[in-house]
Amino acid sequence: MKKLELRHGLDWLLATFAILISVAVLQTFIIGKHFIIPTVLLVFAIFLGNLAWYGFKQVKWAQLFNFWCGFVLTAHCFFALFWAKKYRELLGNAFEPIAVIITLLLLVLTWFYASKNQLFKRNS
Repeated sequence: MKKLELRHGLDWLLATFAILISVAVLQTFIIGKHFIIPTVLLVFAIFLGNLAWYGFKQVKWAQLFNFWCGFVLTAHCFFALFWAKKYRELLGNAFEPIAVIITLLLLVLTWFYASKNQLFKRNS
C-alpha cells in the first residue's frame, strides 16, 4: 500500500478535511435546511479534495500547495498556543498539552512531507 506512506501524510490530512466538510455540507443541507452556506463549504471540499487527489498522484504543484497548507496550519497552531482564547476556554487545563502535541505532529508531518517528496531539493 504505497498510499499509506509518510510521503502522503498531508494528502491524507487534506482528504480527511474534504470528507469532513462534505459531511458538514450534507448535514447543513438535510438537517439545517440551509442552502447558501453549504454551497460555499462544498467549494472548499472540492478544492481540498482535488489538492489531495493530485498530491497522491505526485503532481508537484499540488504537493507544494499541500506543503504550504501544512506550514500555515502548523503556524496557526503554534500561535494559538500563545493567543487562543476560545480553545483555552473550551479545553481548560488540557489546552497546552493538546495544543503542543497537535503542533508538533503537524510540524513533523509537514517536515517529512517536504523531505520525502523532495519538494525543495536543489538541482545540481
